[in-house]
Amino acid sequence: MSEQKQEPQPAGRHVVIVGAGMAGVQTAVALREQGFTGPVTLIGAEPHQPYDRPPLSKAVLLGKAEDSAFDVDFAALGIDLRLGVEVTGLRPADHQVDTETGPVPYDVLVVATGAHPLTLPGSEGVPGVHLLRTLDDAARLKPVLERRHDIVVVGAGWIGAEFATAAREAGCAVTVVEAADRPLAGALPAEVTDPMSAWYAENGAELRLHARVRRIEEGRVVLDGPDGTTTALPADAVVIGIGARPATDWLAGSGAALDPSGALTADDRLRTSLPDVYAVGDCASFPSARYGERLLVHHWDNALQGPRTVAAAITGGEAAPYDPVPYFWSEQFGRFVQYAGHHGAADTLLWRGDPAEPAWSVLWLRDGTPVALLAVGRPRDLAQGRRLIEQRVPVDPAKAADPSVPLKAAVR
Repeated sequence: MSEQKQEPQPAGRHVVIVGAGMAGVQTAVALREQGFTGPVTLIGAEPHQPYDRPPLSKAVLLGKAEDSAFDVDFAALGIDLRLGVEVTGLRPADHQVDTETGPVPYDVLVVATGAHPLTLPGSEGVPGVHLLRTLDDAARLKPVLERRHDIVVVGAGWIGAEFATAAREAGCAVTVVEAADRPLAGALPAEVTDPMSAWYAENGAELRLHARVRRIEEGRVVLDGPDGTTTALPADAVVIGIGARPATDWLAGSGAALDPSGALTADDRLRTSLPDVYAVGDCASFPSARYGERLLVHHWDNALQGPRTVAAAITGGEAAPYDPVPYFWSEQFGRFVQYAGHHGAADTLLWRGDPAEPAWSVLWLRDGTPVALLAVGRPRDLAQGRRLIEQRVPVDPAKAADPSVPLKAAVR
């Protein structure tokens, strides 16, 4: 991409942030924390007070929390919060964002619009079909769980597993259908995910692999069989969890450079190809010198860390290149699963423990140096492994593969 060498912005310039999720809120807060005193406008499409998303698939869905609003006093920070406003376009030559309530001028724009969940073609408008991305989605699903309906979950990824866990806890009958041959097929290698298949049955959920959805009708999901026949699963409700796509359609015609996933292609300071426009969170990919490739990270920690880089770039502070060790966690089927790093270019995989047991971890190395770690019920492995990854510290493979040896003691 042709990167714009944007200059630090004087304090009086108007910063507009589009997207009031974690990335947008944290950008506004970081600007104030880093001394920016100019006007800041935060635009959110949803009418709700800005909130955190991870609790939606757990506490909010099960009625253990009403919402997950951020504890931020926007008025005290001098942040102009505009909620329930849909952004429809960007005119970079005019330095204006178009919204359904009229244009909003900016001196600096931060795009933090996140991602939209993918849907199955033909499922839109079918009664009983749900997504789980927003507070309103969780509100619609909560009574479904309370009534203990028969539920079919399409997709055995992170969100599918987390929802299935919550639905089983609520007493629902749950069937999870996955087109691939294992859960988390797009995220982790087969030898790591194969043991996870057993988690579903242990928790009372049925997992159907190699299961392709032909169509969804009211009250049932029709699957394609391997021999050309079809099978119908009864479903009082269907929850689709097959991934997400960067929410950047509104940028059509703006000239903003996007990668094949639809994400804005930001540079290592999270600047986009457009002058005075930054991008952060689920809607932006960035070049990682650490891993030698461009990364698109759809996880909470990225939306928390990236805003500090954006704020430093805007205020003229010390903006080091944005090159994090990606991190995320998932609570599913009574297990706390954590992942740090990026294993794509690894040449060695080491097991720490038996995947048939409740706690184990996997460490990926490249040239003897840790690049990623997955920990199931072993938070100490995650904490120590993450530090080794960040510091690029080589390890002794024999020691690192011994689960009785702390990872920090496996340093070569």
